[in-house]
Amino acid sequence: MRVPWLAIGFGCGILIYFNIDQEPALWATIVLFVTAVAATVLCRHRPVGFTIALSIAVIAAGFVAATLKAVLIAHPVLPKPVWNADVAGYVEIREERERSDRITLRVERISAERMNERLERVRVSVRKGTAPAVGSFVELKARLSPPLEPLRPGGYDFARDMYFQRIGASGFALGRIRTAQSPESPTLRLRYAAAVDGIREAIDKRIRAVLPGDRGSIASALITGKRDPISTQVNEAM
Repeated sequence: MRVPWLAIGFGCGILIYFNIDQEPALWATIVLFVTAVAATVLCRHRPVGFTIALSIAVIAAGFVAATLKAVLIAHPVLPKPVWNADVAGYVEIREERERSDRITLRVERISAERMNERLERVRVSVRKGTAPAVGSFVELKARLSPPLEPLRPGGYDFARDMYFQRIGASGFALGRIRTAQSPESPTLRLRYAAAVDGIREAIDKRIRAVLPGDRGSIASALITGKRDPISTQVNEAM
């Protein structure tokens, strides 16, 4: 019976983190956790004291975990729109959509008028059929905007979803996308992503060659995860 109780305590620590008014200092949360663990060890022969100390330690562990996660994913976010940004980076994700394609870039260089943020990743829409392959190093001009807030109270929070993907801005490409020489060797993670995307593309093409239309798109989505070719009507029905 103790394991579910410990899990609940850990979750309570995470809830406390999301309900405080300001970001806690990581060192302070670690000190709190270590102190609670030390108190738990000292009280191990006292049933009541041990239960209280262990409860505090588990809650502190959840609080530390949430704080550490926030520290690890912290990154700059674009505060206001920019109209003509020069962006260069590696294509990490390539998505085919019904009317356009979309790519996520790991930024190597970015500059625009009155822009001081050094964004890590941006997501831009491009013309249908023009998205470069995953792993490519590209240069483009783009109109970028801050991540979209919920459109209505309680609605889907695009900004939070993008923040946890370390994406600092979204927008659309202006003009041609230029494939350029990479300034350095791609990382192992990027090479792995390119290899996996190539396998998914090959499987997707084989399936859709045998099963045309939405039947093939749905079959491919179930195997490769590529949901973008599914028509809007079928997406809404599903």
